[in-house]
Amino acid sequence: MDYLSGLNDQQHKAVTFQGGPLLLLAGAGSGKTRVITTRIAYLIDQLGFSPYSILAVTFTNKAAGEMRERVNSMVPGAENVMIKTFHSFGAWMLRRNGDSLGLKSSFTIYDDDDVNALIKSLVPTASRSEIKQFARDISRCKDDNLSPDDNLTHINSHPNFNNIYLRYEARLKEIGNVDFGDLISLPKKLLSTNKEISSRFQSRFKVILVDEYQDTNRAQFELLQNLTGEDTWVCVVGDDDQSIYKFRGAEVRNILDFDKMFPGTQVIKLEENYRSTGHILSIASAVVKNNLNRLGKTLWTSKGDGLKPTIKYLENGEAEAEFIASKLVDGDLNETAILYRTNAQSRQLESTFIRSGIPYKIIGTLRFYEREEIKDTLALLSFILNSKDEIAFRRVINKPVRGIGKTSLDKIILDSRNYDNDYLETILKTTLLKGKAKKGCTEFYDFISELKELDFTQDLGHFIRRVIEDSGLLDYHRSQDEAIGSGKVDNLEELINSSSKYSGDSALSDFLEAVELDQSSFNRDDEEDDTPKVTLITMHNTKGLEFDRVFITGMENGLFPRSEKLEDDDELEEERRLFYVSITRARKELCFTSCKSRILHGKFIDSSPSIFLGEIPEDFVIGDTPSNSNSFTNSTFKRGDNVYHDDYGSGYIIKVTDNGKHELVLVKFETGQVKQFIPEFSPLEKIARY
Repeated sequence: MDYLSGLNDQQHKAVTFQGGPLLLLAGAGSGKTRVITTRIAYLIDQLGFSPYSILAVTFTNKAAGEMRERVNSMVPGAENVMIKTFHSFGAWMLRRNGDSLGLKSSFTIYDDDDVNALIKSLVPTASRSEIKQFARDISRCKDDNLSPDDNLTHINSHPNFNNIYLRYEARLKEIGNVDFGDLISLPKKLLSTNKEISSRFQSRFKVILVDEYQDTNRAQFELLQNLTGEDTWVCVVGDDDQSIYKFRGAEVRNILDFDKMFPGTQVIKLEENYRSTGHILSIASAVVKNNLNRLGKTLWTSKGDGLKPTIKYLENGEAEAEFIASKLVDGDLNETAILYRTNAQSRQLESTFIRSGIPYKIIGTLRFYEREEIKDTLALLSFILNSKDEIAFRRVINKPVRGIGKTSLDKIILDSRNYDNDYLETILKTTLLKGKAKKGCTEFYDFISELKELDFTQDLGHFIRRVIEDSGLLDYHRSQDEAIGSGKVDNLEELINSSSKYSGDSALSDFLEAVELDQSSFNRDDEEDDTPKVTLITMHNTKGLEFDRVFITGMENGLFPRSEKLEDDDELEEERRLFYVSITRARKELCFTSCKSRILHGKFIDSSPSIFLGEIPEDFVIGDTPSNSNSFTNSTFKRGDNVYHDDYGSGYIIKVTDNGKHELVLVKFETGQVKQFIPEFSPLEKIARY
């Protein structure tokens, strides 16, 4: 039982806990992955659970892979533990049981572009922005387990939205494919409507563990409920203070109310942090305790206090970038990250770094799988699997050009209704085409039919190479490389290489599923270039990462927290959680920067220091005070004062600062609204405490 050595008391208690349900409240850097994997090993090794009866679910394939490797190294037979992401588990379940929903096991998974294209085919008059909004809102409906029959006005008030959603679902079913939301909602539907399937899964999985539980949405929560039988040991691991993905559908109430949904829950808090120094953790705890909707914990470390974090107030964005550049002269780039709230903030940093010769990399740029040549190839592969796939067909039928224009394509789509929506059969039998269009369709039919006869089970890479070459895509993208100096052919080679590990009858569908569910594995990101680089990254993208030195930039009201977030308590609390996540990325050094003004989206903006900086106790940090902060020493207002405004009513001051010209007062009103005023121009009245 060497795997138990080195666990602290709370970790040991969590690993050896018997029964369920169990909520592990795991603070940032508290070793939660070790606890989960060690618990799985303990269940097998000491409590006699069959590996086959254990299901562990997390949010990324990378995390699942790391978890799998750790467990396998601890106890024999652990390779039979099912460790998957929510979506890959859903896909696995549907490929084996989807026939009861009329879904073939060879279905492919539509990404955002595919979904947009399908909606466009249903609502051709809709603008691009409207289509994207419909797609986002349909996804949100599925996250919240809402059907086209429900009242959806709180999600999209468009009078035809329910009908568009209904038609989208019907068309998706006709095609025989699924979107990402279906990978959760359809398994949940299977379990809630089919007693035989429900009983089978509840009998199999005696232990269910869910990582990053604070990031689950309503549909994922209900899927967990349906998987859980009376005797199932359920353990969820998460941190309510790190719930920052509401815009993706995450519901923080899932973790806050877990004990209500699963009566008898045992809560174990993991509060010892192994990542950051004491001063950094003190700031993180001081800030996040201002949130009301949290279960509560306090991070601590045995590492010692370390360096005190610093605050730097600067004139503008250019000065901010120059300041950070001056701190990078020590050459410690690989372990330095610069965090910002919006991607637009990176422009000034990039410009300054280029001028100063500082190498950098931006996390969150165009991914490998999103590139034109890759999507073309994946669409062809999807169509080979499913000739009813309208979106794949639209993308590849005339690429490279085969003389099939929009008019001819519309005729094919229309006529396909006479051939069970099978586009391969349609282009063979339709009588609506003539000339070049007919010739092009015949060539396409012959090419696809020949590929369908090939055996890809032994060498999927060879098959994909044949697809790329015979389709003309290789020559097409090679000509683009020659014209604009791009690396499209190299990317196609990389796609071929990445398919080499897949074999067997389901090799092609398994590969396409992996592409959709683990797209980051195909992001090359100049792997061969080992030049030290500073990392530029948004606060949201930094979740799960850590660095020795972190700069948190743009600490200004209106930018962070965002203006629209200030007026809603729940939104402001999520912004504060985002600040907490950003702080806890730092191991040793932490610096906050705030500007009096900056240019964003082409506009010059005057700012005041973020209210979050005001929540950091002064003795926890060192550094500047806001420029000209003593200009208004005769102010009648201070933080905590109660005030009254004719339009907004009663409230209290949460921050007093200035923009170099005027005093600025930030007020939170009883209505929950947060407003900023310049007192000399605003009828703001100081009142007695109430």
